[in-house]
Amino acid sequence: MLCISVTPTSRTLAKVDLFNASRQGDIIECCLDHLAKEPDFKDLLEGVTKPVIISCRRQQDGGHWQGSEEERLTLIRRAIVAAPDYIELDLDIAAKVPRFGNTKRVISVARLDRPEYDIDSLYEEAMTCQADVIKFRWPTPTLDAAWPLLAAVSQRRGIPIVGQGLGRPELTFSLLGKKYGSPWIYAALEKGMEDHPGQATVEELKEDYAIDEIDRQTSFIAIAGFGELETAAIRLLNRGFREHEINTRCLPVAIDQLDRLGKMLDILKIRVLLANPALGVRILPFAEHVDPADQQTGYLDLLLKQADGWHGFNTLRRSSLKTMDSALAKVFPHDETLQRRAALVIGANGLGKTALRMLEEKRAVVSLTDPDEKLARSQANEWNVRHVPFQSLYDTHHDIVVLADSQLEKGSGRTQFNPSYLNPDLLVLDFCSLTEEHPLGREARERGCHLVEGRGIWLDQLITQFKSITGKALPV
Repeated sequence: MLCISVTPTSRTLAKVDLFNASRQGDIIECCLDHLAKEPDFKDLLEGVTKPVIISCRRQQDGGHWQGSEEERLTLIRRAIVAAPDYIELDLDIAAKVPRFGNTKRVISVARLDRPEYDIDSLYEEAMTCQADVIKFRWPTPTLDAAWPLLAAVSQRRGIPIVGQGLGRPELTFSLLGKKYGSPWIYAALEKGMEDHPGQATVEELKEDYAIDEIDRQTSFIAIAGFGELETAAIRLLNRGFREHEINTRCLPVAIDQLDRLGKMLDILKIRVLLANPALGVRILPFAEHVDPADQQTGYLDLLLKQADGWHGFNTLRRSSLKTMDSALAKVFPHDETLQRRAALVIGANGLGKTALRMLEEKRAVVSLTDPDEKLARSQANEWNVRHVPFQSLYDTHHDIVVLADSQLEKGSGRTQFNPSYLNPDLLVLDFCSLTEEHPLGREARERGCHLVEGRGIWLDQLITQFKSITGKALPV
């Protein structure tokens, strides 16, 4: 079930929010700690057609309560008299609030600094407080951190457990919780009404992550990261799964350590991992089988679990080569290779290394630069290519420029790229932003450069990945 948190600041808006939430969710949580004044509880709950949880959180637990603790307890007791379906009580104060009527008690354990790991002891303590539901709420910044809470929710116990992660990675817990039978998962009614920073809205969960379609038979593919690039990929891939009627959905994850990753993915029965640029440069040791050409890039973005282990692929390299070949035929129609062509890669990162190795395959003379001089020099030595100091690149001439640093800004500052370098005869590959045009890519197009847009590469990459996963074509 989907529990929509509403965080009204006025009594008038509270009734409107409860009404709107009742149309979209299965349960509604009304967070009293956001209200400026005490409401008329009977009036507040009148006409609400879905079960309501009343909560009032202290600031130490991530809430917004400004009054004294005694005032908070008084407010909670008055709320119970109005007979809501559930009342949320902190573990340390639950004994001070006796059971009343048919209102069920959600005993909550929360902390903001880190996850709790001794869940069994906390569960036993909460049981002594006449709990009907036990709730654990703390940060789950990575898959490792969320693991104990996922294990607790997925186990059948006498008193059900509800978990709530804090931060954007709560998405991982929410989607897995839906699959493994959590009594409910949380969502904000809309942007600006989040119970905590990064909380997903009900619209996001339904439209982007297909929460209503997830059941115990759903299989997941893991998508590393929670940024715009990953979210855009999830939308397209989930749409493809829907159209082909495949009960597979995308699971965004934050991956820190690699030593337990294989075991966790096996337990979750996840056999596909799509790595974002940040993970792509770290994931190579995890793969057991890698094509030599992909190995040379030091970057992987698709990992498939097969009978003999995890196979890693750099689909970005393949899609870039395919897209670049057609551009090269137009720009250098008489060149079979790039043997006498000079290429400059701006960005000493995983995308940059992929571009660098790709150009070397075409026998171009490749140089590397980056606003971070120390990093660029180090990576150039490691990758055995020429290093061009960032401030000196304007004294050089190149036939091909690869924009591979998404943080690169245009301008005349020491760490900014002056677009006057982009002459009309240049071939420019925009790796900076794969889902939309980067400002420097736009500059290149407007200045008459031959531009290979990142979005075209990205779409081809997704099509390739979807085909590898499902054997079917991705509708785009």
